[in-house]
Order: sequence, then structure tokens, then C-alpha cells
Amino acid sequence: MRISRHRPKPVQATLVRYNEWIRVPQVRVIDEHGEHLDVMDTSKALALARERGMDLVELNPGANPPVAKIIGYGQFKYQKEKEIRKQKVHAKTVEVKGIRLSLRIGEHDLQVRRDQAERFMSEGNRVRVEIILKGREREHADLARKILENFVASLPNIRIDQPFERQGGILSMVVAKK
Repeated sequence: MRISRHRPKPVQATLVRYNEWIRVPQVRVIDEHGEHLDVMDTSKALALARERGMDLVELNPGANPPVAKIIGYGQFKYQKEKEIRKQKVHAKTVEVKGIRLSLRIGEHDLQVRRDQAERFMSEGNRVRVEIILKGREREHADLARKILENFVASLPNIRIDQPFERQGGILSMVVAKK
């Protein structure tokens, strides 16, 4: 059995009641052209929808009385999925970019990393600044912490999202633009 890797992820559908699953006694009805009809019994609204060859779909179950529209259920689902996809396209994803320093980093290299961090943050991303200590460098975690804190302090206009943290030989901080 072969599994396709490029299958689109299904859009998560919200549960929408329609036709017989609408259990309230009365609904406010909107017809297929968007015109408000009136508040009527659910059974009458359902009969009207069937007469027009469409479904009765509950749009706003929280309203009093709930709002239902006469529309084809397939068409309604398609419109909702289209809206969700459109929202996903416009959603800005914030990435965490990494900058790696070392105990023996030179001043020029530090300036290059600082410029990179500023560029990442100007693009709207968060930045994880880390130092990996190898071998005997692990004995000098205090120096690494000082380098890390000086580097973060040299960045203009930032907030610390994740304070200084040490996991084994890795010291890190996550910063973002204010």
C-alpha cells in the first residue's frame, strides 16, 4: 500500500445543524437571496426549504431565536471551507530563528550575529540565541551566560520571551521585538 505524501490536509469542519437536526421550536429565516423572511416554526421553515429544493441550515445557534438560512448544504460547506482556507492564507506564522554563539566568538562575528538577529526580528520572527558548550567549556558556563546576556542587552528594542535557560551544555534565551 502506497501512501501519498502530498495529500492536502482536510479542513476541520465545525458541526452545523441542518434540516431535521435543528431541534429548536422556532427559527429566524433568511432565504437564498439573503432577504429576511420572518421568525417561523422550524417545521414550516423546513417545508419552505424543501419546496424550493434546498436545505435549512442553522447559521447562528446562539441567537434568540436561532438564525437559519435556506441554502444547499453542500454549497454552504464549500463556502465555509473557502473562508477557512482564506483565513489560513492571511494568517502570519511566527517562526523562531536561531542564532548560535560560542565562548571564543570574535567581536566582528558578534556584530554579524547581532545584525542577523535584528533582521530576523524586523521580519516579525522570534530569535533563539544559544551557546553550545563542548568538553571543558562546560566548566565555564558563567562566561557563556555573560556573553549571552551581553549579546541580548546589545539588541535594541526587544523583550525576553523565554529567560535564560540551561539544558545540559546548551544555554539559550528567546527574544522578540517589542
